[in-house]
Amino acid sequence: MFTRKLGRTELTVSALCLGGNVFGWTCDEPTSFTVLDAFVAGGGNFIDTADVYSAWAPGHHGGESETVLGHWLAARKNRDQVIIATKVGMQLDNDPQQKGLSRRHITQAVDASLRRLQTDYIDLYQAHADDEETPLEETLETFNDLIKQGKVRYIGASNYTAPRLTEALAVSLQQGFGRYESLQPNYNLVHREEFEQALDALCKEQEIGVINYSSLAAGFLSGKYRKGQQLPSSKRAQGVQQRYMNDRNFAILDVVEKVARAHDVSMTQVALAWLISSGNVTSPIASATSVEQTQELLAATELHLTQDEGEELSRVSDWHSEQTQQAE
Repeated sequence: MFTRKLGRTELTVSALCLGGNVFGWTCDEPTSFTVLDAFVAGGGNFIDTADVYSAWAPGHHGGESETVLGHWLAARKNRDQVIIATKVGMQLDNDPQQKGLSRRHITQAVDASLRRLQTDYIDLYQAHADDEETPLEETLETFNDLIKQGKVRYIGASNYTAPRLTEALAVSLQQGFGRYESLQPNYNLVHREEFEQALDALCKEQEIGVINYSSLAAGFLSGKYRKGQQLPSSKRAQGVQQRYMNDRNFAILDVVEKVARAHDVSMTQVALAWLISSGNVTSPIASATSVEQTQELLAATELHLTQDEGEELSRVSDWHSEQTQQAE
């Protein structure tokens, strides 16, 4: 597993980031421990979670993932060997007061996250979503105070538009605050336009690390959803059908499958390898609920696509050509 520097930070992260959204939800604590152990054993060191994981599940209130991760850190005594990223801003426990990026909420939320994670610092603390109701100056000054206090090493943004990220960077520069050093966008082979239109160039210009989520498009790029096949009855499957199951994306899937067969690897590994080799991403996020899945994800970092394969995947998923066809 090779590593990369995260933007202008001093953090050296693995080329794959393990998503913690499943910990304490579809992956119970003992299984989560085996997944985390396998990830570290395979050379991974970068783990992403959020305080809201997994508030959407029945009987959950948020903080479940951080709690499991904190138990693992305490049991393994390896805090200095891993990079922990978590997020703040999404609504917790159906309480409208527990959301956003106000000073009040961030200062309460960070202490709660530190307690659950059983650590005295967070390597990367991210704004989970933009909060237009709170002035950027207030949010960034609060984050800056956390950096000064040693509770947070670096800060990042998730789900920001290019104009808002530009504005946030300008505020940090003008006020002398710590700036957003990373961006967490929705980015994958079938969903490229949103990031590539403006955010990609901005991140490169400003040397901002990119740790994209939904790397496998909610499982669509793994090949489990195919044309003409019966879908699972889950809400997740219904969402995949609405967002991704169309002729364009099935054409992309066909190329992913062809490349996978050529290398005798899974389609999951091809989709991740394209992201890793794209030059746009520092460390794509992917989740696993078993040791076998973890090893499959890790193997993607060792998969070397040929130049022709990379170009074919990029061409079939190119949104520029789709726009041209629509214009014609």
